[in-house]
Amino acid sequence: MTDPKSNKQPIYNFGAGPACLPVDVLEQIRDDIPDWYEGMSIMEISHRLPVFMELTQSIEQDLRSLLTIPDEFAVLFMHGGARTQFSAVPLNLLNGSKVADYLVTGHWSDLAYQDAQRYCQPHLVASSKEEHYTKIPEEKEWNFSKQGAYLHYTDNETIHGVEFPHPPKVKDKWLISDMTSNILTKPIDFSSYGLIYASAQKNLGIAGITVVIVRKELLGKEHPFTPPTMSYAFCEKTQSMGNTSPVFCWYVLGLVLKWVKKQGNCETLANACKQKSTLIYDVIDNSNNFYISPVVKEYRSRVNVPFRLPSAELETLFLNEANAIGLKQLKGHKTVGGCRASLYNAMPLEGVEKLAEFMKEFEKTRG
Repeated sequence: MTDPKSNKQPIYNFGAGPACLPVDVLEQIRDDIPDWYEGMSIMEISHRLPVFMELTQSIEQDLRSLLTIPDEFAVLFMHGGARTQFSAVPLNLLNGSKVADYLVTGHWSDLAYQDAQRYCQPHLVASSKEEHYTKIPEEKEWNFSKQGAYLHYTDNETIHGVEFPHPPKVKDKWLISDMTSNILTKPIDFSSYGLIYASAQKNLGIAGITVVIVRKELLGKEHPFTPPTMSYAFCEKTQSMGNTSPVFCWYVLGLVLKWVKKQGNCETLANACKQKSTLIYDVIDNSNNFYISPVVKEYRSRVNVPFRLPSAELETLFLNEANAIGLKQLKGHKTVGGCRASLYNAMPLEGVEKLAEFMKEFEKTRG
C-alpha cells in the first residue's frame, strides 16, 4: 500500500491473500533488508544465531500476549501453509481413533475434509454445500460421531465470506480450527480448543510460515509414519527449527505483531474490524439490490466481503474503474466470481471509506 503521506495516489490493496501489509511494516522491511545484523540482511543470517533465536522468542511472547494464550498451549511456527495443516491435524491428533468430525461451510473446510480422507474416516457433521456455502448449518442439524477424535471447522471462509458468529459447541472432543483469515480480529476463549492454526499471509505477515497453537497434552500421539517436519511434538522439541527456518517470513511476522500491539488489544481490533465491514455492508444493503451479498446476514464475514453486481459487464467495469483510482484486487475468487473486499487488520479505515464512496458513486451513475 502506498504511503498516504506521499504525493502519489494512495493504493489500497483489498486482496484476500497475500494481503496488504501496514505501511510502517513495509518501511521497516525496506530499511532492514540491507543490514539487519552486522552488515547482513535478515535473509542471509543463520536461524541458529543467538540474535535470531532471541527474535523468535520475542515473537512468541508477543503472540501469547495479544491472544492471551494459556501456558498449557505450545506455540509452533511451521512450514507449508494452512493447506499442510489439513493433513498434519489428522496425522497428529487422531490418537488411535479412525474417525474425526468435520464441519464443511466453504471451499477451505471442504478441502480439509477431503484431505482427512487419506488418514481416517472423516465424519461429516454438517455441510452448507447445497446452500452454495451462504450460511452456517443450523446447530440442530448437526450430527456428531461418538468416536470422533476432534471437531474441525474453518472459522472464516475467505472465498464465500462466511464466518462463525461464535465457536461451535462440542462435548467430549476438542475443537480444531483454521483461523487463517480472522486470527487477531477478535478475542479467543481457548477453553474448548485443542488446536488453532493460521497461515501468515492475511493478518500475520507474508506467506511461508504458519502459526500452530496446540495443547501440550495432545503432543506426542502422532501416527508413526508422520513426517518429522509435520510432527507437532518434533516441532515443539526443536523450537520450530527442525529444518532451516523461513527466517524472512518469521521476521515479518514479528514486525506485524509489534504493529498490532501498537493498535491495542484484540477487543480494539474486533471493533475496528466491525466498523470497516459495516461500512461496506451498509452500502450493499441500501443499494436497492444493485449490490448483492450472497451470505445470510448473521453469518457474514467481518474480514472478507463478497458481493455481486447486476451483470458480469457491470462487474468488469466496476473492477476496472476501482483499479484506476487505487482500489486494487477487488475481483472475487475464480470459483465464485463477482467482487470481494478483504478487510484485514492492515487495511486502514480510510481505504474502506474510499471504497464505500466509490461503490455509492458507481451505483448512482450506473444503476
